[in-house]
Amino acid sequence: MVKLLSAGALIFLFSVPVLAVEYEDHSGMLMDHGDGHLMDMAGGMVMGQNTTTLPGGCDSISESKEITVHAGHKYAEKFPGRMFAFDTQEFNVKPCTKLTVHFINDDNVRHQWMMHGLPKYLYPKGMFHLEVSGPAKISGTLILPPGDKTYLVHCDIAQHMEKGMKAQLKVGKGDGDLPSIPGVTAYVIPDDYKGSLSTVMAEVAAAAEAAAIPAVVPAKTAPTATQPPKEDSVISGVTVIGLAIGLLLAPFLAKKFKGMSASEVVATIFDLLRAGIELAVKLLSDLVKFVMSNKNKILP
Repeated sequence: MVKLLSAGALIFLFSVPVLAVEYEDHSGMLMDHGDGHLMDMAGGMVMGQNTTTLPGGCDSISESKEITVHAGHKYAEKFPGRMFAFDTQEFNVKPCTKLTVHFINDDNVRHQWMMHGLPKYLYPKGMFHLEVSGPAKISGTLILPPGDKTYLVHCDIAQHMEKGMKAQLKVGKGDGDLPSIPGVTAYVIPDDYKGSLSTVMAEVAAAAEAAAIPAVVPAKTAPTATQPPKEDSVISGVTVIGLAIGLLLAPFLAKKFKGMSASEVVATIFDLLRAGIELAVKLLSDLVKFVMSNKNKILP
């Protein structure tokens, strides 16, 4: 029993240093690469450092101020649906303030504290940037421009800002609030937790099924030729010609068929048609012979 207690005590004593979080201070380890860019080999970085040059419109430094900002997963617990966050989501400073930011990363992943929209003639790419990898601390200083303006502060690591690590810094009164700042302003796209998992999966399946069904494209029909307008009149031109011929032949036919029975009339009509056909065939035959005879003549 004594041996077990001794072993447990030794394990506890050796585990305490492991459980304790040690923050490495990068502020005194950074190498100056020029243009306000400081960096070390352990993953600490400061970009846009400016401790002396006044922005245009600032006659002097209005005040010197220091803020400490923590970054980590535990600070997002109070914001449902968020994964990372700063411990503070809004900062307020006076115009022309010399601001020193002490940035502390409480996670075992890389985090940043980045400002955008600064004057590019003084800050490269209009940006002030602090970055550390793992549990560490880093500090950087900048001089803020004059005027009332709201600046975005965020972590630029992929999806960290979208998951909650963003804030706003107001110089003077600021020029409004930025959207989707956790705990400060409403989200542009609010989270919806009303649906159950089965409901969400059913909606996803329905959307996938709808996307898999090919759209029915109506077949293109060939252009049809323009049809001539139909004759609306009951009496057409052919009918008029037939009536005219019938009126002209009526006296002749009346004399021809006078005194005949119905069967004799029909027989006479067939005889006339046969005679007409024979005459047409004879005329056509004579025409063909005439053409052929002229074709076979030898020219002198």
